[in-house]
Amino acid sequence: MRICVKYLSNLSQNCVNSALRCLSGQHLLPVFYGLIVISLGFAGCEPRIDHRVAVEELDKQWQFRQATDHQWHPATVPGTVQTDLLANGLIDDPYFGDNEEKVQWIEKEDWIYQTTFDADRTLLEKAHIDLHFEGLDTYASIYLNGHLIGQTENMFRDWTFRVKDKLKDGRNELQLTFHSPVRKTEAQWQALGFELPGGPRVMTRKAPFHFGWDWGPRLVTSGLWKPAYLRSWNFAAIRDLFIRQDSLTTDTAYMTAVFEVDAEKEGYYTFSIAGSELLALGDRLVEKGNSIVELSFTIAHPELWWPNGYGKPHLYRLTAEMAWFEQLVDIKQKAIGIRTVELLRQPDSLGTGFAFRINGVPVFMKGANYIPQDNFQTRVTPRHYKQLIADAIDANMNMLRVWGGGIYEQEIFYRLCDENGLLVWQDFMFACAMYPGDPAFLENVREEAVSNIKRLRGHPCIALWCGNNEVSEGWHRWGWQDPLTDTQKTVVWKAYQDIFQRILPEAVEDHAPGMAYWESSPQFGRGDPRHQFEGDAHYWGVWHDAEPFEMLIEKVPRFMSEYGFQSFPEWKTIESFTQPGDRDLRSTVMQSHQKHPRGNTLIQTYMDR
Repeated sequence: MRICVKYLSNLSQNCVNSALRCLSGQHLLPVFYGLIVISLGFAGCEPRIDHRVAVEELDKQWQFRQATDHQWHPATVPGTVQTDLLANGLIDDPYFGDNEEKVQWIEKEDWIYQTTFDADRTLLEKAHIDLHFEGLDTYASIYLNGHLIGQTENMFRDWTFRVKDKLKDGRNELQLTFHSPVRKTEAQWQALGFELPGGPRVMTRKAPFHFGWDWGPRLVTSGLWKPAYLRSWNFAAIRDLFIRQDSLTTDTAYMTAVFEVDAEKEGYYTFSIAGSELLALGDRLVEKGNSIVELSFTIAHPELWWPNGYGKPHLYRLTAEMAWFEQLVDIKQKAIGIRTVELLRQPDSLGTGFAFRINGVPVFMKGANYIPQDNFQTRVTPRHYKQLIADAIDANMNMLRVWGGGIYEQEIFYRLCDENGLLVWQDFMFACAMYPGDPAFLENVREEAVSNIKRLRGHPCIALWCGNNEVSEGWHRWGWQDPLTDTQKTVVWKAYQDIFQRILPEAVEDHAPGMAYWESSPQFGRGDPRHQFEGDAHYWGVWHDAEPFEMLIEKVPRFMSEYGFQSFPEWKTIESFTQPGDRDLRSTVMQSHQKHPRGNTLIQTYMDR
């Protein structure tokens, strides 16, 4: 040992401490291994090497144009084609009057976005450089300095491309061509040989509501709808961090920090977890490439996370660090809640129950279905999210269902639900349709599921993952099978089984162990007597079937996951999209804003009563 210290005498004290720590560590007991560690110590202590992961957001100097046009216009990223066209005065507000009809041409066109950024020697000398997109809507061909580096086909996934060999010193050009989401799948749709319920939109992994719904317009978007950035490092990066709750007693929460690491440099790294105090510290050998590192720890006398009305939604704020010889390499921060969530499905004298138990306490769920707040997601600000969650809390809600025809929501939505004790029933983004079952589509779905489960699994608000909205019900009771041959029915149902009975539940089990999965909402529709006695129910006899409101007292299911009645918005909202002469139910403008084919008639019927 004296010899080792002698050779280290010219290094900084930190490097000496690092080397001595590694020499005395349990993974390096033999003295002759110390020479190997010392050589690693020299490499790790080079003052010229930048240890930290660097992130540069690419949100400046964006331009866009229609692919068939040569005129560039300023663009905002994140954003959409429609919001950029509107900002440049190239279209009128799609929400005003009957302008929706006048902007339908946008969905049929290809659009090109581009920006430039500088890469200096500091960046170019990094061992690893990624170009990362949190969300691209939807079919994009990505070019860096004229090189095609990737193509995308899913709005709900993030995309990462290694670009070190494509960057150059100085000015770099990034260009994305967004292909028409309508025209892109035309050939695939025709090749089916029959029509899937739901129409051509089912071929595209894109927000279903973009194609229109009975409550909203058809505005099919394209663009960089989430941030894009360069991420670079010399040593390693934490790709993902999951704080897993292994078990819980009154006295102790047993936890594991699961680090997903991407390393350029193999060797021993130090991992730590800290809250108000250090909770765990350990050295782990990390091989080059992708690997999983686990670090177990406990929290004594844990304060539990409770839903609104049942207690405080307590959060522990943790910091996870990865270091190379005491030099910080990467850092992640997480807010976690310690709680148990159970979906109770016990048979009883009436049928089969459906209820949630939180921390051993049965909780009566009070809430609503949540749909996206705007067709153009990037216009939804933190203020909008805060107001919506505050309204839910003021209404004494304790659960929101993120409906399967929208989007997997932004991080701020789940963070606010965590902080305010709002549980989340999380649908996967499938609604009111049947889907293809070819291998490429199924693999795309699997990647989407894994990506979003890993992103959201650490939020204590997540109570359940649900496969789809009204797909099983539509297939069995809405006449979807009638136009199909027996062979076609077999093919279509096989795709349903692959997605909702195999791929999605396996993804939940593999990546969010212990979390409940529910195949389809509702289990039974109102045409099936079992809807009152088993599973969850969507009761639209009031509204769609013009039944009196009193039926909501008679038809009480085990869990009502959807019901309601359409209303007009408040008067100032109507003023915002109409001229004075349009404010009549029979006007062209008001008719164009009523998306339910019988909406105004139903409202009139109920008002007459």
